[in-house]
Amino acid sequence: MSTVRRLDHIGVVVEDLDAATEFFLGLGLEKAGAMSMRGDWIGGIIGLEDVHTDVVFVSAPDGTGKLELIKFHSPADDRGVREAAANRLGIRHLAFVVEDLDGVLGALAAKGATRIGKIHDHEGVVRLCYVRGPEGIIVELAEEIGS
Repeated sequence: MSTVRRLDHIGVVVEDLDAATEFFLGLGLEKAGAMSMRGDWIGGIIGLEDVHTDVVFVSAPDGTGKLELIKFHSPADDRGVREAAANRLGIRHLAFVVEDLDGVLGALAAKGATRIGKIHDHEGVVRLCYVRGPEGIIVELAEEIGS
């Protein structure tokens, strides 16, 4: 039986590709590529017709944690962004280890991100919290503070 070799990327569909890209670049991720996709080949893979997308890949500085930020020009999701609570079923948050939690929070707040709940010091090992970024994306931020 074959096994998974690695997690390659996580796709996040967004309405405002520029804002989402800037959010994740501001968090310290690096742009790892960009492309447009359209045609029957992509539609056949994802089960939609008349597909036209723009995509930006971002990843952590060490090359891990790649995100595929996807803007669908067609077919567009006409329901719009729907913020969900952290306990909703399905993929609910992305998590990143950061060097300076307070500094990152300040920079993200200046760009419109809002903290969800409190900053928690977990047993003197890690400080962590959730923020809501563009289009309701929940991001967990963790700063390692001890061992």
